[in-house]
Amino acid sequence: MISHASVLKALVADPLGRHRLINLTAGDARAAISRWQAEGLSVPTVSGRWLVLRSALSWAVAEELLRSNPLAGVRGPARPQPRRHHSLAEVRQLLGYAEQEVERASAFLVTEPASPRRLRSLFSAEQDLLLVRLAADCGARRGELAVLRLGDIDGRVLTIERGLSHGVLGSTKSSRARRVTLGATTVALIRHQFDSWAEPRPTPMGDWLFAPTPARETFMTADALSHKFRRLGRSAGVENPALHRLRHGVATHLVEKGKLLKAQARLGHRDPSTTLRHYSHAVPLDDLDVADELDQVLNDR
Repeated sequence: MISHASVLKALVADPLGRHRLINLTAGDARAAISRWQAEGLSVPTVSGRWLVLRSALSWAVAEELLRSNPLAGVRGPARPQPRRHHSLAEVRQLLGYAEQEVERASAFLVTEPASPRRLRSLFSAEQDLLLVRLAADCGARRGELAVLRLGDIDGRVLTIERGLSHGVLGSTKSSRARRVTLGATTVALIRHQFDSWAEPRPTPMGDWLFAPTPARETFMTADALSHKFRRLGRSAGVENPALHRLRHGVATHLVEKGKLLKAQARLGHRDPSTTLRHYSHAVPLDDLDVADELDQVLNDR
C-alpha cells in the first residue's frame, strides 16, 4: 500500500478534494471511485484512497467538525489481494546466484590486474549478496535498508531507527526505533565485507552498509536498491523480482508459524492488527477440534 502522505496529496489534487466536507455525499465518493477505476488506477491505489478518505471523515466526526460520516455503512472498492512474497525456493535461488557472482568477480581479480572496473564489479556483487541476505533476514523496508550503518549493529542485534521517505532521511515509517536479532551468517557477511575492503585503503571508510563505492561515504537511495534487486532477480531467473517481497516473505513465514507478535515486532508495525490485516491469509488453521466437536453434535440424535 502506498503511503498515507502520498494518498493524501493525491486526494487534495483530485476533483473530490474541492468538495466542501459538509456537502460531501456517498454518491460523490462512489463517483470518484468509478472515475479512478476508469482512469486505470490499480486496486491498491483506489483502495488506499478510499481508506484514507473514510478515516479522515471518521476523524472529522470524532472532532465534531461533522455531524455524521457520509460514508458510514457504504461499501468500499475491492481490497488488494494478499501481499505476494518470494518463496523460500526463490530466496535460495537469489542467494545462490549472488554468491556465484561474487565468486566470479573474485576469480577475475586473481587472474587479471585489479583494475578499477574489476574492483567495482566485485563490490557491486558483494552488495547484491548482502542486500538479499539482510532483507530476507530482518524484514526491513527498503527505505530502512538504504540507510543502515555498521554502527547500528551490536553483536547480532540490529537497531533500525531511520528511514528514507521520498528521498529524505528521517525516522522510520512508524516513527519508532526497533531492535532485531540477525542471523550469525548475515552478521559474518557484513563484517567480512567491511574488513576485506578496509585493509588496502589508505583513508578511513564510511560505515553505510549499502553504498555506491567501497569508500562508503554516502548511502544508496531506496530506488537504487530496488533497481539492483530487480536486475539481480531477472538475471537469476526469478519471476517478478521485487525487494519488498522479501519483507513479505519474513512476515508470511512467521505468521504461518503462529508467531504473529514476532512478525509485528520484526516488521515494525505499530499494532498487531496491522500485521494480521495484511497477512491473515498465512494464519494457520487450528480449529480441527472445533470441527470435530460440531461434527459430533450434528451426528447426535
